[in-house]
Amino acid sequence: MSDGFSLDPRLAGDTVLVADGPLSQLRLMDDARFPWLVLVPRLPGAEEWLDLDGDAQRLLLAEINLAGRALRALGPVHKLNIGALGNIVRQLHVHVVARREGDAAWPGPVWGSGPAQRYDATAREDLLARLRDRVAG
Repeated sequence: MSDGFSLDPRLAGDTVLVADGPLSQLRLMDDARFPWLVLVPRLPGAEEWLDLDGDAQRLLLAEINLAGRALRALGPVHKLNIGALGNIVRQLHVHVVARREGDAAWPGPVWGSGPAQRYDATAREDLLARLRDRVAG
């Protein structure tokens, strides 16, 4: 499945690997303002949901659900935003963002809401460990 797969450089620069799922890489967006995961199917050339066959679509949906549950387990979540825009990064990737009333972009979208605030190393490693525990079990 992953033969020929390479991660878009922008995604690589903005995210940190959490885990590899059956279909996708699960990655943490390196922006401490929002609990934000990105799923990137390891399928070369996939740009749109429609590029996936039915089995891959179902598997990606299961991975989206797992990511959403992992984010909910981190603390209060008032709304889960799920989207696959791809206007800047063409490679198929799905954002799963835990929104909280009063967060840095509430109630608007997280995209374009100012510069990212990177996690400090300790907070990032703690969050990665908590997420890995959630998606592994």
